[in-house]
Amino acid sequence: MKEEFDIIIEQGRSERNYWKDLWRFRELFYILSWRDIKVRYKQTVIGAAWAIIRPLLTMIVFTFVFGKVAKLPSEGNAPYALMVFAGLLPWQFFSSSLTEASNSLIGNTNLITKVYFPRLIIPASAVITSFVDFAISFGLLVLMMIGYQYTPSWQIVFLPIFLLLAFVTSFGVSLYLTALNVKYRDFRYIIPFIVQFGLYVSPVGFSSTIVPDQWRFLYACNPMVSVIDGFRWCILGEANLQWDMLAISMVVTALFLVIGIRYFRKTEKSFADNI
Repeated sequence: MKEEFDIIIEQGRSERNYWKDLWRFRELFYILSWRDIKVRYKQTVIGAAWAIIRPLLTMIVFTFVFGKVAKLPSEGNAPYALMVFAGLLPWQFFSSSLTEASNSLIGNTNLITKVYFPRLIIPASAVITSFVDFAISFGLLVLMMIGYQYTPSWQIVFLPIFLLLAFVTSFGVSLYLTALNVKYRDFRYIIPFIVQFGLYVSPVGFSSTIVPDQWRFLYACNPMVSVIDGFRWCILGEANLQWDMLAISMVVTALFLVIGIRYFRKTEKSFADNI
């Protein structure tokens, strides 16, 4: 039997029941996620194949530039292409979540200005939509490992932990930038720059082991560093996972999540007016 709820307009009620409302409006979360998935590649020639082509082309460029030209080391005996693609998976998820979530509120202007529901649902559904691209790209990684005859080690069982860490990182940063993008529209030009800059300062096309020891603490403040290293450790089995860097990244990720939620909730009341 379908649940029914009565919406009572009362001063301060939404604040007291906000997190309960997230559960009550869970169907809207499913609807928005499924809608975004269906329209993501609507009226495109190759459809969902873009989720494969983009990381594949990036992997080819990075493998040639860093592996062939710069001759940077790979992780253990793993082929350089596999090392790059294993790093591209979490980065693609993070960058796609950032881009989609930051514009999600503006893209749902009519819904926000007419109906009450926890606005947190909208950027959350955008992050889930980005996970679909991740799943498609992961299938390509499996095919590459079969082609290279490379068998993952037992560490693969810890992959869901680092996937959760990637999700929390993406969600926390996305919430903060989403709220900023509503208030300051020029952030839509800054976010692509952040994504592009982050691609080169994160160990996507190279191994983080080449970073000098005196810079490792500062480098670990980028939360995607340990996420990428963790993915390689799980998938390749030969990556050198630095536990101290992982601890720093987890603390930074938790700070981003807390700051993102607090700022989003603080500015949520003005979304309808600013949009």
